Amino acid sequence: MTDFSIYASPKIDCHCHVLDPQGFAYAADVAYRPAGQETGSADYFARVLEAYGAQHALLVGPNSGYGADNRCLLNAIARGRGRFKGIAVAPLDASEQQLQELQALGVMGIAFNYALHGLDYYAKAGPLHERLAHLGMFVQVQADHDQLSALEAPLRGCGAPVLIDHCGRPTVSEGLGGAGFSALLRLADTGRATVKLSGFAKFSQQQYPFNDAAPFVQALLDAFGPAHCIWASDWPFLRAGSRLDYGALLQLFASAVPDAATREAILWTTPRRLFGFGI
Repeated sequence: MTDFSIYASPKIDCHCHVLDPQGFAYAADVAYRPAGQETGSADYFARVLEAYGAQHALLVGPNSGYGADNRCLLNAIARGRGRFKGIAVAPLDASEQQLQELQALGVMGIAFNYALHGLDYYAKAGPLHERLAHLGMFVQVQADHDQLSALEAPLRGCGAPVLIDHCGRPTVSEGLGGAGFSALLRLADTGRATVKLSGFAKFSQQQYPFNDAAPFVQALLDAFGPAHCIWASDWPFLRAGSRLDYGALLQLFASAVPDAATREAILWTTPRRLFGFGI
């Protein structure tokens, strides 16, 4: 049953990308160059948010297209006039001053994409984690399969607030007891970790509505609670294996979280508190 109230509810989309190769050319050395329906400017995305009743969005600098070039991200934040904040990509040797400069421009943290680059690429990330912790900035982690089992200890010890992308991208065939997903559930007791209920297409073995993802979503809700769960669309759906649409993903969330108070916390209260939108 379609739940039209989800469109009227206040919302913050906590993982999405702006890819505008006409306005900001891709870096020459990137491995993947999004095109066609994988792209969308900040102005166009603002219209998408308006159409579905979303007030704010946390934009994530994509490794695809831009790598560590944050110009498109920062331009979108500036043009948004309070609508957007961001998660940037930075080199591991980024100084505290460089991080402060990004922070002053609306960047809330730095993305660490283990699913793309692997564990060894970030082997010396500890000092950057410490600098982020000192500034109160987020360590945002995209990992898949069992990678979080190797990352549990450093994330516990880093002292920074942690964002986990896309339900931790578990291995569905291993069930809730898989090594990576079990490590993610244990991170709930740190009180510093928040998980994004998003990206089902990145780990589900099924088509929409991704029924095999539902037990993982429920387990995360049970472990983290609505004070440490947030929702995201992952727009404009880079490398999606099949068609995805913003409204259908909102309906999927409405079905997974039917309780109005829990839904409001995940869509609005929790991300507004974490990222300071309108505060």
